[in-house]
Amino acid sequence: MACAGFLGMSTFTTTRGGGSASLHDALFRGLAPDGGLFVPDPLPSLGSAGMSPPPPGEFVESAVWSAERLLAGYIDAAVVRRITRAALSFPVPLVEVEAGIHVLELHHGPSHAFKDVGARFMAHLMSELDDSDATRTVLVATSGDTGGAVASAFHGLERYRVVTLFPRDGISMRQRRQMSTLGENVVAVAVAGTFDDCQRMAKLAFSEPRIRERHRLTSANSINVGRLLPQSFYYLHAWIMLGGAPALFVVPSGNLGNLCAGLIASLAGMPSLGFLVASNANDVFPRYLNTGSFQPRASLATISNAMDVGAPSNFERIQWLFRDDPGALQRIVTGTSISDAETADCIAALYRRTGYVLDPHSAVAYRAQEKHHGAGDGPTVVLATAHPAKFPDVVEKAIGRAVELPEGLAAIMDAEEHFALIEPTIEALEAFLDDT
Repeated sequence: MACAGFLGMSTFTTTRGGGSASLHDALFRGLAPDGGLFVPDPLPSLGSAGMSPPPPGEFVESAVWSAERLLAGYIDAAVVRRITRAALSFPVPLVEVEAGIHVLELHHGPSHAFKDVGARFMAHLMSELDDSDATRTVLVATSGDTGGAVASAFHGLERYRVVTLFPRDGISMRQRRQMSTLGENVVAVAVAGTFDDCQRMAKLAFSEPRIRERHRLTSANSINVGRLLPQSFYYLHAWIMLGGAPALFVVPSGNLGNLCAGLIASLAGMPSLGFLVASNANDVFPRYLNTGSFQPRASLATISNAMDVGAPSNFERIQWLFRDDPGALQRIVTGTSISDAETADCIAALYRRTGYVLDPHSAVAYRAQEKHHGAGDGPTVVLATAHPAKFPDVVEKAIGRAVELPEGLAAIMDAEEHFALIEPTIEALEAFLDDT
């Protein structure tokens, strides 16, 4: 039931000017009524104390420190601490792989992807603030890792049904198994199309009152602020672990939620040397940074499949944050595109040099910093967004040996799979929701 610690003082607005909403409304609506995305207004602030980080420690302690400040005015601090400690008890190591180059390992949560941070915090927050006994349907489109993280976060949670939409031929077998082997309140749905089709179908379902109200839809994609804001915590964790030294953050990017969270941390007062956006062949955002023109297009299949996004939804939030001023954004964000060949070569070359193993998405970011960051400018933090064992076909070929499966992945390899297959239409999705 609704939590007594819910404050409701600070509000969210929409990127399309459609009015304000409480944390409760923004969280459970997901997509704003006007079709835009919810954004905190005013933006959160670390305050003057935020300029002096706390002593380095475990991720959960950094997350509590960050959550108390970024969610001040929305929810009571004692409730924030309880939610954060319950949701984010796994480690997030910052590893100096080469001199001055640090890798922030975000893949030690239950689904071995960075999205565990946002998904688990969101699930606990929803459970805390939910004021209804009726079942809600969490509808999520995934290009690879979101589905597994959300499925894990909500698995077994009363009053919630999770429906994950994934491109039939666009994710790895191990990513699929993280959704298709759970059962109970988790339903995996393969779509005969691309991630962009999955995302379009989800957005259409949220925009249609008949579907949204019948199934009490809510979203766990990064279009939902409840999943987006906690992703700021690990940027602040890296800053804290560096003793308050500003760093260049290198962000492997697809739907731009990860970058957006980093920008929110920066705008809240976290010092940084800027952000380098690393994309694969789906380079819509780097092209925007270079030209000032945003031209979405059909996504291309790559070996870093979770970043195969041709129409990134969080671009709208980033526009709002920077008041649609490409120049202001370009002053702190640069972008580049990395090919599949460069990605595979980076995995192999770094392993030869150091013995460190990257997954394909993290390798896109690592190669980007090699190409574009000048030595001596300050520390660099490369975000490692997924465990390399999720992508054996790419990684094991590059390093010439098997990658040991973490316990969470090993447990699903022999489990029975169950998933449906539907056409990439809103009619097919509506019929499926009605029938399950």
